[in-house]
Amino acid sequence: MNEENKLTILYEDNHIIVVYKPQNLASCPDESGDCNLLDQIKDYIKTAYQKPGNVYVGLVHRLDRPTGGVMVFAKTSKAAGRLGEQMKTGDFDKRYLAVLNGTPSPESGNLVNWLKKNTVNNMVYLCTQATDGAKMASLDYRVLEKTDKYALTELKLHTGRSHQIRVQMAGIAHPVYGDMRYGGERAQKGKLALWAYSLSFTHPVTKERMKFICEPPQDEAPWRLFHLESVVWPQ
Repeated sequence: MNEENKLTILYEDNHIIVVYKPQNLASCPDESGDCNLLDQIKDYIKTAYQKPGNVYVGLVHRLDRPTGGVMVFAKTSKAAGRLGEQMKTGDFDKRYLAVLNGTPSPESGNLVNWLKKNTVNNMVYLCTQATDGAKMASLDYRVLEKTDKYALTELKLHTGRSHQIRVQMAGIAHPVYGDMRYGGERAQKGKLALWAYSLSFTHPVTKERMKFICEPPQDEAPWRLFHLESVVWPQ
């Protein structure tokens, strides 16, 4: 494992563990067999608490491999079930930052589309509701700051579809910076400018409302073009 993919824990108790997911690290095992965050957490718990045999860690939600940011995993099946229920009811609040090519008009709004994934090429496409296998995708967006070429945008997901933000923003002709797969320009360091920066939910056992913030790499392009300290964090 390289140093960039080292496990970073933001919060942990007996029920949940909140971590930072590096960009280009898989959230969970896939057909590639690459290192992934779920297995890292299992290995950490097994070692830190000297647990024999298989360790339970519940995958509550996913981030696409190119997306970095904050994730929560469950340490018990009860916690996993309760967090999963919050995702269904809308109590589980996920917010992202993205740098888009150009500025959407209007600068805030709701997008609802139907998406279908092609598992052969791992691409997701806009389609109609009548398309076999189509899934509804909904998000809210608002532009926080803009330059002549780019727009720093906050996005709130109402559904959790694969590649959802990338496909929906490309669908209005404002792809995410660095997302060559969906029409964006080539990024410096090959990193997508899409970041899961805020996660809030009700603790599955204590019922306390919890919120976690994870900042994107502010010294890297294109994030350094914007005043993140003043337009994002004071909210």
